[in-house]
Order: sequence, then C-alpha cells, then structure tokens
Amino acid sequence: MACVLTAPSSGSGKTLVSLALTALARRRGASIQTFKVGPDYLDPQLLSAVGGRPCRNLDPLLCGEAWVARSFQGYGSQAELALVEGVMGLFDGRGPSSAGSTAAVAGQLGLPLVLVVEASRQAGSVAALVRGFRDHDPRLQLAGVVLNGVGSARHRALLAEALEAIAMPLLGALPRHDSLHLPSRHLGLLPAHELADLEQRQGAWAELAERHLDLERLWPLLSAPAAPADGLDPIDWCLAQERGAAGGTPESQAAGGDPSPAPLPPTPLPSTPLPPTPLPVAIASDAAFHFRYPEATELLRARGMEVVPWSPLADEPLPARCHALILPGGYPELQAGQLAQSRRSLAALRAAAAAGLPIYAECGGLLLLGGELCDPGGTPHAMAGVLPFRARRGPLSLGYRDASVSADGLVLRRGEQVCGHEFHRWQLEPLGASDGLGAGASGGPEEPIWGEAAANREPLWQLEGWGSPSRREGWSSRTLHASWLHLHWTGCSAISRRLRDAAARHASANGTGWSAANPAPATPSSVGG
Repeated sequence: MACVLTAPSSGSGKTLVSLALTALARRRGASIQTFKVGPDYLDPQLLSAVGGRPCRNLDPLLCGEAWVARSFQGYGSQAELALVEGVMGLFDGRGPSSAGSTAAVAGQLGLPLVLVVEASRQAGSVAALVRGFRDHDPRLQLAGVVLNGVGSARHRALLAEALEAIAMPLLGALPRHDSLHLPSRHLGLLPAHELADLEQRQGAWAELAERHLDLERLWPLLSAPAAPADGLDPIDWCLAQERGAAGGTPESQAAGGDPSPAPLPPTPLPSTPLPPTPLPVAIASDAAFHFRYPEATELLRARGMEVVPWSPLADEPLPARCHALILPGGYPELQAGQLAQSRRSLAALRAAAAAGLPIYAECGGLLLLGGELCDPGGTPHAMAGVLPFRARRGPLSLGYRDASVSADGLVLRRGEQVCGHEFHRWQLEPLGASDGLGAGASGGPEEPIWGEAAANREPLWQLEGWGSPSRREGWSSRTLHASWLHLHWTGCSAISRRLRDAAARHASANGTGWSAANPAPATPSSVGG
C-alpha cells in the first residue's frame, strides 16, 4: 500500500525520484495520487502538475493525525497508484525531535520507506549510512534504496556490493543527468509555472525511471490504499467532525473542529444565514501569490462560496461581486516593482479594507497590505498602505509556531490555540501614522490609511516555537486577519465557516454589487517618482 520516498537529508533527490515515478505512471496511463509530508508548497505544485491531480500535504502538526489518515485514504483511494514524498531528512521534525517528520507519518500510516541516497561521493560508506537509518527506529520498514548521482557502471557496482553486504535491496541507481537538476531560489524549488520546459522534463524523467529504476520491485510499492469504511470524502468528513465537535469534547475537537476545548468567547460574532446563491470570495492568484493548500478552496466551496481568482500583478480590479478576499503567500517581493505599478489593484485593495470587506492575508499576502515592500536589491516600492510597516530582506524565519489567539477577530476567537508554520526571509519595520512612503518608493495609491490600523495595535496572537523567541504578531479585527503564519484550514475548519459568515454579513449590508472597491485607477504619487 503505497510507499514513502525519503532521504538522509534535503537535496538527496527524493523530489526528483518522486517526479520520475509520477511521470512514468502518467506515461503508462495510470492515475496516481501524490502526497507531500510537511508544510511545503513548492514540491506539491510540481507533483500536482506532473500527476494531473492536486498533491495533498500530510502534516500531523498543522492538521492533526486524524486528518492525515483520512486524507491519505480518502484521496489515495481515488487513484490507481499513490506515492508519498517525505520532507527534509527521514527523522527531521519539529526542532530536534521527530514530531511531524517523515518517520512519524510513515509510522502512523504503516507505510514502507524507500531511502533516496545522494551517492556521488560515496562508495563503501553508503552501507554505514543506510544501516544507521534502517536501524535507528526498528518500527519502520525500509523497503530498499534508490541511489542518486551515480557516476559510472563501476561506481554502481561498488555501491551495490556495499548494500548487498547489509542485505539492503537496491531499487535503482540514477546517473548524473541535466534533466535531474531543478533550479531553486531562496525558499526552495522554482514553482511549476516558472519551468517553461516542464513537459520536456516529464518525458526525460519518465525515461530515466524506465531505464534506471527497478520497477519490478518498486511498482507494487505504489499501490493505492483502500477507501475509508464510511465512504466519506475528506472534506465532507472534516465538516462532519466540526459538527461533532459542537459538544466540546477534546477528542472531537482534536479530530478536526476548533483546535482547542476552550470555552465559548464572551462576545461571539453572530452567524449569519447564507443567502440562496453562492457567496463570491476573491483569491489573489498569479505568479506573486500562489502558496495555498487545495483544501482551503474546497472547504470554501463546501460552505457555499464561489471562488473567484484575482490577479493584482495584472492590475485587475477587485471583482465587484466579491464579499471576502483572501491574500495567500507567494513571492510578491520578487514582483514588487510590477505590483507597485498595479495602481488599480492597489487602490481597490485599499478601498476594500477601508470599506470593511473581510480580508484574510498570510505571509506574502501580508506584504501586499503594507506601506512599502523592498525588492531583493533593497529598492522600496509602495504597496496598498493598509498596514503600517515596511518590509525588507532580513534573517530567515522558519519553523512551526504554536499560536495563542489574543482577541476575537475575523476567523479566530480569543483563547483558541492553533499550530501554523512560518517561512520567510523578509522582515517588517514599523511605520508610524505620520510616516510617508519613503524616499525612493515608487508611486502608490493616494495616502495610506494607517490611522485606524496604527491605532488598533492589539496583536492577533502570541507565537511560541522551538528556537524562536516568544513574540506577539499579526493584525486582527472583525474584518481583517493578517499574519506571517501559514495555516492549514483542515486543522481548524472553523476558519472557513467564520470567513463565510463574515462574507454573508457583508453581503447582507452591501447587496449583490460592491463598487466601492473598484475606483478609477489612482494617479501616480509624487513620492519617489
């Protein structure tokens, strides 16, 4: 029943082996469901593009073990084959522990492991390395090894004999090949839409798998799991768990409802009945904003919302019918100059925030709301001016964070506990209400609206994480959620319900049309040309 492709460390080649097997499955006409352990966005984009169906993240820290099991069975059983790509090294988890690691997920699901070893500079030592990973946790089953970076037939023979001495099956040996190099940048691999030759690469990957992998032994390891006994689709199951959590038991809440058994907040926001037609919600979707989990969109649709793509990078007006806006992560820092010239989009975003449109923003989406965003060369560019900060490149912030919610807001309630993931190299510098856009900034939409945002300084939550100082972070109000933290909504499905309720309240107050967010394009600012 499926297998997990893992490695001693990042950079060993497990993504490439996963892509090669996925490409070969598609060439052979078989459907394959791919999975990725951990909070990654970039590897899943490639696996989704090659596999022809959304790759699913298996992250017990963000989503809970119950969702991991349901996702694997529910989505995996819908295809003929299934494959799980691990994260980092086999035992690398939260901090120095193995919590949330590939080993933890493989152990929970009872899946065999295939260890991908970068062997370009090894010979007999590969046996010691593999033996250590095989014996470190006897509960795990290591089905065999795939070697990457093998230089010659002689090199392969040396490595094969070393593995034979420890009775470890050799399941393949990939040579050095140009198609096995994937370009990357500061947060990982290039996203799929930036690989112009992806189709040609897929053919090369499939050919390498056909020639250099032991498919007679590997292919049975890709068999799909059985369907869940109750037959529920994972999203339907998630919503059913939330309804079951209404009783407030810790067990039901850990299974997919609100993530903690905290009492109801003293001043809960009311739930508004849905209108008879779907509620449109706009989601920023372009080369600058593409870090999102597919389950977020699926939860919104299951709640009766119509998902409408919006491209700030193309200077599109905010969809007039939308009653909520989601700004996901991505690479806005690499597109800062073009975004600053998208004056119609920035003016629409600024007007939407001022008019009280519900806005959910995380990581890259947060940067679009600020006063300035510096590109990688340090040049500042004016953004929407909704929140009082300048963002520029700084030290890496990376890791899981436990978040304790400080106040009732758009999608979270005081006292709730959630787990999220932080991964960014841009840092924020505060700007006061009297600050301008700064010398050298490109033109932006009129004056910033920092007054209200600066006055409401109650942070969204308190963050705790291994190796990271405890800190208060984020912005929160009845209509705004803005933070560095990435959340997986299956870990707290109430987020999608509360966003829907906020959209319904907005629709009730504003009707079917909403023109306030679509003003005429702003005239260029005189600041910085």
